[in-house]
Amino acid sequence: MIVFDASTLILLAKMDLLDVFVSNFRGGISIPELIKDEVCIQGREETPLLTRLIEDKKIHVSKVKADKAVRKIMNDFHIDAGEAEAIILALHEKASLVATDDRNAIRACKVLKLDFTTAVAILIRAFEKNLIDKAEALIKMQKLESVARYNRAIIEEARKLIEGGE
Repeated sequence: MIVFDASTLILLAKMDLLDVFVSNFRGGISIPELIKDEVCIQGREETPLLTRLIEDKKIHVSKVKADKAVRKIMNDFHIDAGEAEAIILALHEKASLVATDDRNAIRACKVLKLDFTTAVAILIRAFEKNLIDKAEALIKMQKLESVARYNRAIIEEARKLIEGGE
C-alpha cells in the first residue's frame, strides 16, 4: 500500500500522470480524510480527476483516529496536519511507501524509517517501466518544473535520467 499526502497527489494530477500511476500500481492507494478535503476543493483543475478516482474506489479514503500522534508528528517535524495524518496512516496500515513532496515530511519518513517517494521519482519510474515514452516524460518533467518547488539539481538529474534512458 502507498499513502499519499496532498502535494504529491496534486503534482501527479497537474502533470497528467496520476491516472497512469493509479492504473498501473499493484498495491492499494490510500489517503487520510483530511487529504481528501485538501485536494477535492471546488474550482481546482485537478479536483474532477481526484474526485473520480475516489468515487471509483481507486483511491481509498481512511479516517485517522490518532489525534495525539498527529499533533506530536506535526510539532516534532514542523509539518501540517495532512502530512502528519498521512504518516500516521502509513504507520498504522504498515504501508510500504509514503508519497510526499514536502521536505519536512520526507525528513519525518527518514526518522520514522518509512520508505517514501516523490512526484519526480514516480515520473522517472513510469518512464523506466515504459508506461510513458521519453517525449511524454520530458513534457511531464517540464510541467512538474513549472508547478513544483524542486531544487534545480533534482530536476536536472531527473532530466538526465530520462534523456539517457530508452
